[in-house]
Amino acid sequence: MIERECYTFRVQPSEANPQRQWPAPHRPWIMKQVWHDLLFMHWPVAIEQLRPLIPAELEIESYEGSAWVGVVPFHMSGIRAHWLPPVPGTSAFPELNVRTYVRTGAKAGVWFFSLDAANSLAVAGARRFYHLPYFRARMHAKSGPNGEIQYESHRTSRDAPSADFRGWYRPSGDPFRAQQGSLEYFLVERYCLYAASGSRIFRGEIDHAPWPLQRAEAEIKLDTLAAASGITLPASKPLLHFARRQEVRVWTLEAKEPPERRVGCYKGNGKQS
Repeated sequence: MIERECYTFRVQPSEANPQRQWPAPHRPWIMKQVWHDLLFMHWPVAIEQLRPLIPAELEIESYEGSAWVGVVPFHMSGIRAHWLPPVPGTSAFPELNVRTYVRTGAKAGVWFFSLDAANSLAVAGARRFYHLPYFRARMHAKSGPNGEIQYESHRTSRDAPSADFRGWYRPSGDPFRAQQGSLEYFLVERYCLYAASGSRIFRGEIDHAPWPLQRAEAEIKLDTLAAASGITLPASKPLLHFARRQEVRVWTLEAKEPPERRVGCYKGNGKQS
C-alpha cells in the first residue's frame, strides 16, 4: 500500500546559502572540490521509465508530472581531503554524470545512473567509499576560440556498457539565481546524494553556495550516456543551463533506514500533491 503525502520545500536560511532546504551538517566535512564550466542538460521523462532503475525505497521526484534526467559534463580541480592539501595528479580531471532526482522523507537529493571520470584513483575511491557507479573514461575538456567549452568523453571501463559524449557548449545570458518553486530550483538546488549497496540506502550530504546559473547554448554531436544506463530520452531539445564555478564540500555517507513509502509530485509552486 502506497501512502500519498504532500511536501513543501522549506528553505533554512544561512549565511552561506539561503537556498538550502535544511542546515548543513555540523560535523567536519571530508572532502572539498571546485567544479568548473558545468553544462546542465535536462529532459522530462516518464516516472515509469525510471522506476525499474532506482531502488524502491527511494521516491522519484517529479516537476509538474514529469521526472527529469540530466546529463552534466564539467571538470573539477582543488580536490582534497579535510586537513590535507591537493595531491598532484589526482586533484583535477573532467567528470560527466547522468542523474535524476529522488528523496527519502524530507530530504530531496540526486540519484546518479552513471559517473564517468578521467582519473582511475577517483573512480576506485568513489566506488568503494561512496557506492557510486563511477566508470573510467578517456576525456578532454578545453576552452575554444569563441568561449565555448569543447568536451569529449569515451568510456573505457570494461565492466560497463560503452558510452560516448562529444560536443561544445557555452553560456548565453547573464548569471541568475534560481527562484524557489521554479524548475531551475528543482533541478539544481540539491544538497545531498543517494547511493545503494545491496539492500542498503545511503545519503551523502553536500554543501555549496547558491548556483550561479546562466542560460546556455550547445551543439552535441554524440551522446549515448543515458542510453547506456537504459534510459530513452525524448527527441525534444534539452533544457540547458551553464555554471562557471562552484566550490563544494562533501561529507561521509550515512546509512538510511527506509521510511514508509510515499509518492509525491512537485507542482512548481513550492508544494507537492
